[in-house]
Amino acid sequence: MLAPQQLAELGRLLAADRVATDTDTLTRYGLDWTRYFTPDAAAVLFPKTVDEVVALVRWAQREQFALVPSGGRTGLSGGAVARNGELVVSFERMNAILELDKVGRTVRCQAGVITKTLQEFALANGLYYPVDFASSGSSQIGGNIATNAGGIKVVRYGMTREWVVGLKVVTGEGEVLELNHGLAKNNTGYDFRHLFIGSEGTLGFIVEATLRLARPPAELAVMVLAVPNLADIMNIFNAYRDKLDLTAFEFFSEQALRHVLARGAVQRPFDEAADYYVLLEFEKIAPDTETQALALFEYCAEQGWLVDGVLSQSQQQAAELWRLREDISESITPYKPYKNDIAVVVSKVPAFVAQLDEILAREYPQFEVVWFGHIGDGNLHINVLKPEALAIDDFRRACEQVNKHVFELVRDFKGSMSAEHGVGLLKHDYLDVSRSHAEIRLMKAMKSLFDPDGIMNPGKLV
Repeated sequence: MLAPQQLAELGRLLAADRVATDTDTLTRYGLDWTRYFTPDAAAVLFPKTVDEVVALVRWAQREQFALVPSGGRTGLSGGAVARNGELVVSFERMNAILELDKVGRTVRCQAGVITKTLQEFALANGLYYPVDFASSGSSQIGGNIATNAGGIKVVRYGMTREWVVGLKVVTGEGEVLELNHGLAKNNTGYDFRHLFIGSEGTLGFIVEATLRLARPPAELAVMVLAVPNLADIMNIFNAYRDKLDLTAFEFFSEQALRHVLARGAVQRPFDEAADYYVLLEFEKIAPDTETQALALFEYCAEQGWLVDGVLSQSQQQAAELWRLREDISESITPYKPYKNDIAVVVSKVPAFVAQLDEILAREYPQFEVVWFGHIGDGNLHINVLKPEALAIDDFRRACEQVNKHVFELVRDFKGSMSAEHGVGLLKHDYLDVSRSHAEIRLMKAMKSLFDPDGIMNPGKLV
């Protein structure tokens, strides 16, 4: 809890109107999309400049006050939750796009820039920022980098890490580090930039980023396919990937689609339901690209891998088809889903899915399980929905009992127990599923080096 003198000092560092202690703000900024923790922040701080962030970190180090970074708070692992009286540092007012280099195809911006704002800025200048996900309208660049966000275009463009060519960070000692300076080539030893990407704010705060941009893609087309068997999805993926320039390859279950349709905003794509659906997106780089896509549909149907399909005839229809996939998370949020965000090497997906399906059917007979994910890059989202009558703590304990079986399988396949959502609070105890004891020891040593007093997002990741 902040003493009156400490609150006054923070007011002098930032100005009193950028230090909030009212209950609504503490609750809103002390929680992300995770619904398993009760927020308990001491205050929410709104810096506007790098110098103010430095001053806040140095004050917190002196006063031994823990800090929690806050971006768009769209994370699903509790990485932005303040539950032990920490100070929340919101970057939403550090939201300027600072510099565009058209020749170098890079853009420099502050951490609080909204992902969609950056995408629109790039397009307005004839360029393209391809990292994209359903939360792009609220997620912030700093948070994307701190979690190495992935999303719906990874199959073509990779993770956020691939697009970061420079960072400005403030460490746990209040030092400002400028990393890589936007260079394409810089072989001068350790690249600390990559330590901060995916660090979840535990080493320091990202305050600026220099990001690569690309040429905009050609016109995009979207297909949704009805698939009776989960195992056949990867056969469809291989067939389309061999012939087309895919920019996305997603899947979702009939259960997931039902929740989206229940909101009344979109229509069922086919007269008959299927157990699973694939959404794929591709560039129309030649006049006959759509003809190729339809020929591939016929081939996959002949093999028995799919039973129906639709190809977008306009950009509006493409956007409507995308909603079938992108609206899933929001549609199941009222059920307080327990989420597993797991990944294996793409070639191992069929074998992994077959065994995982057996585990889920055996261990979750009383719960509804909703499948979807970025299966083209090996990433599956397993969402277990909470029954209305079950207390949330009891529900979480039941899901954590099943985790041991799911994560044993992930470990056997040398996969990741958190493919893109990060570790945060929710997956902290499972880090050794994907990291060796030696790696975890070195991660803790790195944390101590950059944040010797342990004030930067404590309790998260390591």
